[in-house]
Amino acid sequence: MTGDQGRAHEVAFVLGGGGVLGAHEVGMLQALAEAGVRPDLVLGTSVGALNGVFVAAHRDPGAAVPELAAVWRDGVAAEAFGGSLLGRVRTLARSGTHLHPNEPLRQLLEALPVKRIEELALPFQCVAASIERAAAHWFSDGPITEAVLASAAVPGLLPPVRVGDEHFFDGGLVHSIPIGRALELGARTVYVLHVGRIERPLQVPSRPWEVGLVAFEIARRHRFAEDMAAVPPGVTVHVLPAGAEAPAGVDLSQLRYRDASRIDEHIQRAYEASAAYLAGVSERTG
Repeated sequence: MTGDQGRAHEVAFVLGGGGVLGAHEVGMLQALAEAGVRPDLVLGTSVGALNGVFVAAHRDPGAAVPELAAVWRDGVAAEAFGGSLLGRVRTLARSGTHLHPNEPLRQLLEALPVKRIEELALPFQCVAASIERAAAHWFSDGPITEAVLASAAVPGLLPPVRVGDEHFFDGGLVHSIPIGRALELGARTVYVLHVGRIERPLQVPSRPWEVGLVAFEIARRHRFAEDMAAVPPGVTVHVLPAGAEAPAGVDLSQLRYRDASRIDEHIQRAYEASAAYLAGVSERTG
């Protein structure tokens, strides 16, 4: 590896998946930057891979915050999942597998200052789900664009991504919040950036479309809980709060994946909640 890619991974940022709710992670990053917390390793899943690679592109991760905030506020979600209803229908009819092309995300990634993972300023890895092997695959080198597109390839919404002889779907299918990977790589302090879902209690579904959402949440939260339970002594994991409001019923935000109207609210709420949390950590350890 070149640059800082081979150094010790003492402090890790782990960024989870969650579509348009990924704006919460921008607020968390702002709070971390203001608290002077810098990672030695950045790991991402799905939209967390997108946010994470922007962080890893800067030697000072705080420099990524205004850039990422602009990306989100200028409509990354609307661009990635945009188009008219007729356009989405045509894409589905043409592809048979997905509603949206991944070209807007590709263009965003190709604007990064470097092209390969090993050229990033900070060590970075992202995960995707191999279709052929039905297994997790970690991208730790090679082209950035294909790796992140693979990690963010939400089934049914975006096309599967071919890398080499394999095809990949969204990394959230195998590691929604990959704490375990950070531990495998030797991190002693882990900061978990997520989209707020794990803060919301699940309720028994009452409508047909809620059944799949609840089932998926059980699977992803079970893996997260297992990873948290397996944290060894001497390792500290900080799960930053998103400050998300608990809904009265089942969270339907996954169905409203194109709703970018609350981006500023997501960023600000997560920033305020995480800044307060980090201030408390500083007081306890100072």
